Amino acid sequence: MTKYAKARAVREEKRINGIHPEYPPELPELRRLIKITDYDTGTPVTHRIELYRSNRVDCYNVWVNDKLWKKRIGWSKVLEGLRKALPRRINHW
Repeated sequence: MTKYAKARAVREEKRINGIHPEYPPELPELRRLIKITDYDTGTPVTHRIELYRSNRVDCYNVWVNDKLWKKRIGWSKVLEGLRKALPRRINHW
């Protein structure tokens, strides 16, 4: 019996005997919070980015400063938006 056939047989036996893996608990409503304080203007400005649970486990409903920015957006797109919204400051000597 091959390694894969043995693993398949073990899974099938667990299924038949009613042994099921523990499912993860339900995700919290607020899943991530990002706070950014920008000191470039001389007066500190704090931005609050809240990532809430959506109907997909790998996506968020994103609120920026208490306004809905995007519904059902993935983590990489959140970071892309953050990168574009806060560009590098170029110093002119």
